Amino acid sequence: MQNGSSGERFGERGQGMDDKKRISRWRLILGQESRERFAGMGGGEPSGELDLMDQALAAIYNRTENGGFGTASGGRGAGSGPSSPQITRWLGDVRSLFDKELVTVIQGDAMTRCGLKQLIFEPELLENLEPDVNLAATILMLKDQIPKRSKESVRGFIKKIVEEINKLLEQDIRRAVTAAVNKRKHSPIPSAAALDYKMTISRNLKHYNPELKTIVPEHFYFFDRTSTTAANKWKVILDIDQSGSMGESVIYSSIMSCILASMSSLTTHIVAFDTNIVDLTEKCEDPVDLLFGFQLGGGTDIDKSVAYCQSLIENPSRTLFFLISDLMEGGNRAALLRRLEEMKASGVTVLCLLALADGGRPYYDAQIAQKIAGMGIPCFACNPQMLPELLERAFKRQDLTAFQKELEKRRQT
Repeated sequence: MQNGSSGERFGERGQGMDDKKRISRWRLILGQESRERFAGMGGGEPSGELDLMDQALAAIYNRTENGGFGTASGGRGAGSGPSSPQITRWLGDVRSLFDKELVTVIQGDAMTRCGLKQLIFEPELLENLEPDVNLAATILMLKDQIPKRSKESVRGFIKKIVEEINKLLEQDIRRAVTAAVNKRKHSPIPSAAALDYKMTISRNLKHYNPELKTIVPEHFYFFDRTSTTAANKWKVILDIDQSGSMGESVIYSSIMSCILASMSSLTTHIVAFDTNIVDLTEKCEDPVDLLFGFQLGGGTDIDKSVAYCQSLIENPSRTLFFLISDLMEGGNRAALLRRLEEMKASGVTVLCLLALADGGRPYYDAQIAQKIAGMGIPCFACNPQMLPELLERAFKRQDLTAFQKELEKRRQT
């Protein structure tokens, strides 16, 4: 395979170019092995930035020994293997030459095609890697192999990804939960986290200031968070599959768990399972610590984990249970289905979030998902950005099956 792994993106950008530029772009797409054919068409070798792009792509896509990486002296396809300083320089070039989305694709290809996994724990290499969920999942799977000198660098890399996802989800999740939980009672005690936006805006519409083009509220309304007792608190249980295919889903689920656990209006439990069960609730103060508590890989016994989660339920009508899994059950499937049906019949709001892989593509056992959905338990293969809306609807006891169909329509349009 040549530079064409990422090349069509360059072809798309080339629309509207003159013939010479278009030929140069196609030469870049098809790689260095095509130089003679393009020379016969009047196309020269790439120059300037295109030449740098060509060299960067050739390092991993050209059919040479070690994928094009040579010794530290820079010879392509030669030497005993890639050196860390050379790879670090290459990563820096890639990040300066290509768009962020394309950088993550190229990084991933470099890891799989050129055998660079043994180098991803080099501190200087981690500093040059673009934060990426797929790569973070790979690192978490190999975390037991992290050398001591690299542990802090690895944690720093994972932390950057956590912070990016947290910025994406935290505000919306907090808003969604606050809008749905304890929405009837109000308190005179000011609290930014408990602000009732809807009532505050509606009651202050008459105070709109035309000059400032905004509402200047004279009175703010806050939810009464102190009225939430242990007896009537919502309990959220996240039962997270930690088998090998769950890397991306584990990262998103961990961050969502920590956000929910930080809200005083909820009681949150985080359970991880493969063929064994680990209660990670005590680690939910720090999403990085929580992620390192997972042991990605191994078999799957979903029924056993659901049985453990059942023991945590005290008030079924105020319990929201998430099963986050690819549903590749290695245990007793019939028992799993019976247990989920019992949980739902007792009054628990049961949801299944299906595994995501390869940048958001759903990956799961379709047959068992269909059986679970047939019991009236919605199985969502949704983008992480949909989680806040899903949470709000669940807490408000809205029809989640209808929401599932709505999401399917959104994906098709």
